Formats: sequence, C-alpha cells, structure tokens
Amino acid sequence: MDIEIKTGERIDELQRNGYRIIQDPDRFCFGMDAVLLSGFASVGEGARVLDLGCGNGIIPILLEAKSAAERIYGLEIQVESADMARRSVALNGLEDKIEIITGDIKEATQLFPLSGFDVITSNPPYMIGSHGLVNPESGKAIARHEILCTLEDVVTQTARLLKPGGSFYLVHRPFRLAEIITRLTAAGLEPKRMQLVYPFVDKQPNMVLIQAVRGGNSRMTVEKPLIVYEKPGVYTKEIYEIYGY
Repeated sequence: MDIEIKTGERIDELQRNGYRIIQDPDRFCFGMDAVLLSGFASVGEGARVLDLGCGNGIIPILLEAKSAAERIYGLEIQVESADMARRSVALNGLEDKIEIITGDIKEATQLFPLSGFDVITSNPPYMIGSHGLVNPESGKAIARHEILCTLEDVVTQTARLLKPGGSFYLVHRPFRLAEIITRLTAAGLEPKRMQLVYPFVDKQPNMVLIQAVRGGNSRMTVEKPLIVYEKPGVYTKEIYEIYGY
C-alpha cells in the first residue's frame, strides 16, 4: 500500500521492530519524554490500552512494539496530527492492532466505554497559560501548553475510563508534581511508582514519570533516578536500552 507523505513531512526510524514514523518538524516531532513513557509503562498480554493526546502516534506504536496488547487506541484532537498518526500506523501495517480516534480528551468518556481500559498513558501539555505562550493557534503551542485540555481534564477522564486496578502512566514536569499527586489521589488514582529524570547527574530533574492505579492502596515506590547523558552528546546505558540501541 502506498502511504501519502505530505509536503514538509519526513519518515524517521524508531529502532523497534523495523517500525517507522511520519513526522512534520513544523508541527511537532516526538521527544524523549514520549520514548521514556513508553519504556516506563508496563502493558500486559491481552491488555486494552488508550493513549490520551497521542500526537503523531509515537506512544501507541512503541507500546505495540514492546507488548502483547490486544488493542491500542490513540486519541488526538488535532486533525492533522491524527491523520499523520493514522498514516504511520498504516506505514507499519498495524491497523489490526492500533486505532487512532480524532476527538477531544475532555469528551473521551463519550468516545470510549467506561472502565474499558487496562492501561492508559498520556504525555500531556506541560505548561499552563502563563508559561510563555505565544501562538495559541499553532500545533506546537497546543502540544506544549494547556490550551485545549488541562491536567485535571486528563486525570478526570482517565479515572472514569480505567478498569478498577488498571494503571495510568504519565510523564510530566517536576515543578507540577505536588499538583499532579493531589489531582491523582482526588480522582481515586493512587500513585504507585515514580521516577525522576535528570539530564545530567549534577543537574535538576526535568521530567517525572508516574504510575497510578485506580483504587490502589496508599503506598508509592520512588525508583532510582534516570540519568539521560553521561556527558554532552552521549546517552547513559539506560537510555540506550530504552531506545532499543
């Protein structure tokens, strides 16, 4: 099957199962946060999975590569990004495993069955409106800033879509950690695992990975820090393993 590659787009290798992905640098290319989230998430055999705000489909494709999930759905509000994700799914011949839905996270419970998923993932916009927002109409701004959905929207919808005992995996910024934990627990999603990600061993963390379980007991494991670079331009062994090199 011929897959359309539109003006400005490119095809990148994912180093997993020979999979590739279509990207458009003028809209938004996936970053390390999406890759780390896919490595942090645990997806059991036969699981039903939903990625909220899937962008160009990177997390659903990586999760399919590393798991035996029954079905993976991606929800994306930006029409152009959802179209790109669908074409990437087709490019890899994964239409029988991954489905991309165009829709609003705030309306996710109208699009999917309640308590219908074993695993939900999200790499949501990190920044609130006061954090340097320039162009609210651009795809990059929508991906980075809480323009079309908030953290509360993501958490509220997740709590209703997860099965009891199901897991929610989130990547976010440490400066919002207190808010994240407060919102998760208020929604009945108990934080169970947390890992801070540091660009270098002597720098402050710039990402946090969290697993929360619907209806879980109050006990959280803080995993050892994940360091990205040994030195400028050289990843640590852990990062190479996550990327599949």
